[in-house]
Parts: sequence; structure tokens; C-alpha cells
Amino acid sequence: MTTAAHFDPSHLLSFDLETTGRDPHTARIVTSALITINGRERDDLELLADPGVPIPEEATKVHGISTEYAQEHGRPHDEVLSETIERIRTGWRDGATLIVYNACYDLTVLRSLDPGFTVDGPVVDPLVIDKAKDRYRKGGRRLEQVCEHYGVPLDNAHEATADALAAARVAWKLSRAYPELTEVTSDELMLNQATWHYEGQSGLKKYFEDKGQADRAATVNTSWPLQT
Repeated sequence: MTTAAHFDPSHLLSFDLETTGRDPHTARIVTSALITINGRERDDLELLADPGVPIPEEATKVHGISTEYAQEHGRPHDEVLSETIERIRTGWRDGATLIVYNACYDLTVLRSLDPGFTVDGPVVDPLVIDKAKDRYRKGGRRLEQVCEHYGVPLDNAHEATADALAAARVAWKLSRAYPELTEVTSDELMLNQATWHYEGQSGLKKYFEDKGQADRAATVNTSWPLQT
């Protein structure tokens, strides 16, 4: 993997998906947001896809996009998938760090839809970093809750562009709170995040096992940034 030398919080590509479901191995794209930040310059792109399958009511309640709306206004699903992956690859070639809140979900969706997708550049997952650096803080770790903790505005949660922008701002806040994130190489930061995620998820899995909840323990995935 070829990565930038260090995580530069002024050179980012922040990415978020809204999809048809919670399982990243079966979900299809509804919206894909990619926000390029280079210094003071910012370029927002949001792609609407017709996923080619009905959007479940549960998913529509989350992101507000119905099957009918996506069919009428969305682009073919595979076109949106292809453009999303190409723009991510271009961002990495240009030296940007990919920001993805809960990267295991969004990146696994891409891999499941296109097995040729690989992680070829640096990824920063504010969820993983926040959990590792402020382990014992009370409260949830949903993006809305983490934004509130760091004083980041999020006016339209579960709208892809709003979530991507909020994730970028949280990443910037984390780089200021924990400057060591920008002092290690990108490869080291990737390894650290994989380790932090593994340790946290392993602890969660053991907790479920100790509670006799084998079914829940079986759903805990310890790999990062892609689920196995």
C-alpha cells in the first residue's frame, strides 16, 4: 500500500454512504458523498443511485430517500459505484487521506459490491480513534453524539454530505486534541487503528460471551478497515 507520509488534516477526502440496509455485505448504495478538502478549498459531490432493488422502509426512515424517488432521480447503481471508487482512488493518488466514520461499514459495502476494490491509501476513522483515545467517556459513539462532544455542527444527520462533512471536522478536531496522530507515518496510523479496533471489538466479543450471548458475540467483527 502506498500512502502519504503523514495524516495531513488539511488534505482530505471525506466519504459517506447511505444505503439500503445495515449489513455491509448485502447493502446497495443509495447516496454516495465525497468531500474534497485541500487547505481552504472544498469541493462537495453527492451521487444519488437507483439501487436496483426496493429500499426498505426502515432505511428510508433513516436517510429519507424512497424507492420511487431513487428510481426517478437516481443514476444507475453501477455507475455510482464505479465513480465513487474511482474518485477515492484519485484522492489517494493525489495524496489525500480518506476520512470515513465507521470505515468498516462503508468500505466493506464497496468491497462487497466490487471485489476489485482494495484499500490502497491512508484511511482515518474518527470513530475508531475517538474510542481509543477517550475510552472511558460516557455516552454513545454515534456520529451525532461524537459531534456534540467535539462541538461540531451536524444539522442533518444521515444525509450523506452532512455526515461526510461532520466526519472531516471531527477528524480535524482529533488531530488537534491528539497531535501524535499527525506525527506518526500514515502506515503506522493505519496499523494503530487496526489494532485499536481489534482490541475494542475483542473486548466486546468477550463481554457478550461472558453474558452467555453467543449469538451477539458471533456478529462482532474484529477486522479493520474492511470486514471479513
